[in-house]
Amino acid sequence: MRNLLKTIVLLLPFWLLSQNNEQLANNYFDRGDFEKATVLYQELLTQAEGNGNFFDRLIGCYQQLQKYEVAEKAIQARLKKFSQKTMLIELGYNAQLQKKTDEARRYFDESIDVIAKNSNEVYGIAYTFERKSLFEYALKAYQTALAQNPKFNFNFQMAVLHGQLGNMEEMIRMFLDESFSNPPNLLFIQAQLMRFLQEDSNVTFAQMLRKSLISRTQQTQDLFWNEFLCWFYVQQHEYGKAFIQQKAIYKRKPEAFQTIIQLGQLAQDEGEVDAARDIMQFVFDSTNDVGTKVTALTFLIQQKINQPNPPAFDSLLAEIDTGLSQFGQNPYTLPLQKLRAHFLAFNGQRTEEGRQQVNQSLALALNKYQEADCKLELGDIYLKEEKFNLALLTYSQIEADMSGDVLGQEASLKTAKTSYYKGDFKWALHQLKVLKSASSQLIANDAMDLFLLIRDVEESDSTFVSLKPIARGDFLQFQHRDNEARKEYEAVAAHKDWEAAQEVAYFRLGQIWQREGCYLEALEAYQRIIQATEPGIFLDEALYYSGDIYQKYLNDPEKAKSMFETLIFKHEDSIYFIEARKRYRLLRGDVQS
Repeated sequence: MRNLLKTIVLLLPFWLLSQNNEQLANNYFDRGDFEKATVLYQELLTQAEGNGNFFDRLIGCYQQLQKYEVAEKAIQARLKKFSQKTMLIELGYNAQLQKKTDEARRYFDESIDVIAKNSNEVYGIAYTFERKSLFEYALKAYQTALAQNPKFNFNFQMAVLHGQLGNMEEMIRMFLDESFSNPPNLLFIQAQLMRFLQEDSNVTFAQMLRKSLISRTQQTQDLFWNEFLCWFYVQQHEYGKAFIQQKAIYKRKPEAFQTIIQLGQLAQDEGEVDAARDIMQFVFDSTNDVGTKVTALTFLIQQKINQPNPPAFDSLLAEIDTGLSQFGQNPYTLPLQKLRAHFLAFNGQRTEEGRQQVNQSLALALNKYQEADCKLELGDIYLKEEKFNLALLTYSQIEADMSGDVLGQEASLKTAKTSYYKGDFKWALHQLKVLKSASSQLIANDAMDLFLLIRDVEESDSTFVSLKPIARGDFLQFQHRDNEARKEYEAVAAHKDWEAAQEVAYFRLGQIWQREGCYLEALEAYQRIIQATEPGIFLDEALYYSGDIYQKYLNDPEKAKSMFETLIFKHEDSIYFIEARKRYRLLRGDVQS
């Protein structure tokens, strides 16, 4: 043991020196200082002759310095000493860099012949071809190995290569074959397909993939293809078509019912109101499970409440009460109870009755998540009543009880918003700064939006005078007092010295008008943002929502296309980029609707 320790102590400095030299060599290489990198890689290879990475980097240095003959001699020596057949490709690539096309082809073909004699050599040779972006030869390597040994499976690798070469139909065919024969690879394959679906250069790719999937659903009764086609329609935001596939799956696979519920919620989140309603109505009609039935009913009533012109208050309240009468006041009907409390307090301005409903729910045998969810509603009602201290106390209790959970983070966000509504912007910034990294992406995004809004106004108004009426308007919106909120925003919009706050005001006005179905007024507000001299933080949103109005409500595809086009070419970092690009392609006629 003592001798071993002595050996380690003696060798440690050399190992540390080697590590430092490697890092230094890599730094020189990455910076393009190939002369210095060459010296270090040569030294490293004397200590570790078999290290392939050092050798590859050394050859790369020679080639960058155009020392092709030196590179060739080094490759030949390594081929002779180690019999690495991939060195044939290195020799060919070295010749190709010198425009010696015939010589390069001879070496590449020789490496393919190696596979013909020993198919197991395919792994290193094909990989080296791919690394050198010699995709046709990499494909030929796999094909040669398959000819020798049909038991090999290179569907995934070959599909990727076909994609690199622009052979989209063959790529799709091989990916679909591989996904069916090896389901564990499905997620990797779908990730690859998503890359092509999102690329501008492949405007017909979605049509080709759709056609292939539909063909397979027609040729076989296997539900795998219905599920794959449903996935495709979801990526395309075609939730109605995805629902058709899910219904077909459900008829033969009843356990897939939960997926239909998730599809309805996703459609609602994406603003596909009609598809969401159809899906949830199907869920309500098709299940006997009380919890699922209540979830669907709550969803359907909430959608009616959210309409620009909802049914009468008493009618909707009666519908909620009928549901509670049918299914009872119990933990299973908690979503419907919460909806009733919120509807009474916010839509009916009957806050005391709303609080009574929440307290009745809290008296039930709830788990800690249900209890926290109810308390969030109670905190919101206190805030609606402008009982700020009670609201903050309630939110802080949830933060303490649900620390680390999404519900705890949601309570933290509500605390920050309460500070914002009260005009305590500095404290709100402090709280929002922490929430920007929340585990829930939705909460993190909301926190970031509010954080940027306050900081943007602060740059031109350190006293926040212009932000106070915006915060007041936002609080009035929270209280469902849109008419009063509109007046606050209009006052800010009319104040010419409050440029940063003006943009916020116009965006808020646009959102109110759009929600109420006053689309021309909404467009006018958005245009104020679009035509501003200096681009602001709401510019991409103004473009997107303008395009949305022109496309969905005013039937003006040319203007819609113009809005989406501006967004995708000038705001690539926007969260609306992917959806705007999809709509732009649809309007341009690249993709079938």
